[in-house]
Amino acid sequence: MGRIESNPGIQAPNSGQPVGSYPQNVQSPLPHIGNPWNSGLFDCHLDPTNAVMTTLFPCVTFGQVAEVLDATDPLSQLNCTFGSLVYLLLMGVCANCVIGSKYRKKLRSRYGLVEAPYEDELSHLLCPFCSLCQEFRELKSRGLDPALGWQGIIAREQAMQQMNKPPPPQAMSM
Repeated sequence: MGRIESNPGIQAPNSGQPVGSYPQNVQSPLPHIGNPWNSGLFDCHLDPTNAVMTTLFPCVTFGQVAEVLDATDPLSQLNCTFGSLVYLLLMGVCANCVIGSKYRKKLRSRYGLVEAPYEDELSHLLCPFCSLCQEFRELKSRGLDPALGWQGIIAREQAMQQMNKPPPPQAMSM
């Protein structure tokens, strides 16, 4: 009998492992199912700062996620401040689950993620804070830290490119 070897790079989404340990660009062999999220819906403990921020100010987390998702979409450009305000105004009428699920679906579409453990609308209706935290962690694990804002992400990328440039050639002068 052959021995079955496990693949240490692929782990269950709810394993409690740090977000960075998940495979980043794994394509699902079944396109109708989708790729797994980098962390589970209830893994808020993986980013405690974001979990506390989302608990106290869910509108800010929504604004941050919306800004990053909309930054490359010419049809809808919600910045953090306006996104936060819209979410805050809609919180009292439960319409925030409608706009939250819209952005969750946008995130899933962009990265081919599975609609799990619930449908997008149900995730934002039953677990709005957990959904926002998961979306935040997903973007962050892909190198798009919503806390920086889109301009901060661009600035960080430019700084990284400058650091990776080789120094200019130098000549000795006499």
